[in-house]
Amino acid sequence: MTKSETEQVSELVAKHEPAIQEILEALRKTVLGVDKEIAEQVKWNSPCFYYTGAMKPFNPKEYKRDIVVVNLYKGRVLLVFPTGARIEDTSGLLQGEYKDGRRLVPIEDMKDFKSKKKGLQRVIAEWIKGIDK
Repeated sequence: MTKSETEQVSELVAKHEPAIQEILEALRKTVLGVDKEIAEQVKWNSPCFYYTGAMKPFNPKEYKRDIVVVNLYKGRVLLVFPTGARIEDTSGLLQGEYKDGRRLVPIEDMKDFKSKKKGLQRVIAEWIKGIDK
């Protein structure tokens, strides 16, 4: 029997140290709670959140459905918004000026996550508003 996307993400999360698991579980709850049309999957060997709702056709290489991909490296959580440049972020939460349009949010620990939680919710809500339906 094939495992659901959520089960696959849960298994991946369980492979990490407890401090990272805590951040990832809080992140999952936060991101999935922003909109009912957000789902999760394992992509690029990491948790990824994507939009499941209706969108105008686009080239899959544009990654327009991917909201945020979690990059886990050496005990650090880095949130990568592949199309983050199109988000109206006045808070300064999204970092970097990459030519491919991605923006980043580093999460150092649970305290840092909690301080950025509301900003993340706002940024994701803005992302949803900008969908080309």
